[in-house]
Amino acid sequence: MFQVVQTGPKRIPSILKKRKKKVGLPPGTPIFIGRIKTEEIKITVLDYDEIKCEEKEVKTVEECLPFKARPTITWINIDGLHDITTLEKFGEHFNLHPLLLEDILNTDQRPKIDDYENHLYVVLKMLNYNEERKSVIIEQVSLILGENYVLSFQERPEDVFDPIRERIKGKKGKIRSYGADHLFYALIDVIVDNYFLILEKLSERIEFLEEEVVKAPGTETLQIIHSLKTNIIFIRKAVWPLRELISRLERGGSVLIQAETSKYIRDVYDHTIQVIDTVETLRDIVSGMLDIYLSSISNKMNEVMKVLTIIATIVIPMTVVSGIYGMNFQLMPELAWPIGYPMALSLMLLVAIIMLSYFWKKGWL
Repeated sequence: MFQVVQTGPKRIPSILKKRKKKVGLPPGTPIFIGRIKTEEIKITVLDYDEIKCEEKEVKTVEECLPFKARPTITWINIDGLHDITTLEKFGEHFNLHPLLLEDILNTDQRPKIDDYENHLYVVLKMLNYNEERKSVIIEQVSLILGENYVLSFQERPEDVFDPIRERIKGKKGKIRSYGADHLFYALIDVIVDNYFLILEKLSERIEFLEEEVVKAPGTETLQIIHSLKTNIIFIRKAVWPLRELISRLERGGSVLIQAETSKYIRDVYDHTIQVIDTVETLRDIVSGMLDIYLSSISNKMNEVMKVLTIIATIVIPMTVVSGIYGMNFQLMPELAWPIGYPMALSLMLLVAIIMLSYFWKKGWL
């Protein structure tokens, strides 16, 4: 997980997370690649059917196994990925491929979908917005669809799945009437829909910044533009592969996805296209804002140079007059003239007035 801060000279997140621990190791070796480590892994089980719903927090993987054998739909959510032993137990009891476990632990994974016949694996990026720090937080979420269960692996407890939990526990909608594939779709759908909320927050900041760039651009403005551009780059990196992912999921090919659920997935695909279009639009706007900022700074500099040039142009003739009468020749005319001094001042003032009038008529003032 990383966060991109929009204000202040904050450190930009690295493009690639440290992988030196994986160098030379065989494929499928479980190594945690990430920065966020929760104090302990939290495992939550939500088991339901059309009639009843049960939610509980368990301490061990073994406590989840009885739910696997039930005919109900089971959603097991795991918060925290640094405990490799626990992840390996999930792999053992749910028959997860070693390469799949490796992808779960690698939090720098590109969004993708893998079909392992008895289960379907999807990697997504979940976005959150920190109102206090004005920052976008990007976290990796791994979803595994089995015959009657869904496993979700997150880096930290905070997520965007609360509306799904409320729909299940409150028996809202038809989610409890469908199978695990519909729950799998619903989790992907709420992640994608949340992108619109994040982009709306960024759009509001961009609109506010557009006025500031034109009226009063400064060093802080440039920092905010740079941070916004970094935000959008990382968001684009998170959402761009979704089009291919959702398209593969919609086309089917997996026995775990029912035809009815494919219709809903098609709607997610449409939302994904809208998100990508919005990200591209915001990226173009921010790039344009940088050009506007540079133009505004250049215009301000030109205005300053214009004022200084006019002042210098007016002062030069006055300097010539004062320079001539400042010479120490004894036979210069008007040196003994009683009104010579006030006349020289009047001449310099008259020249300044004439030049100012000329500049005004030309529209240079």
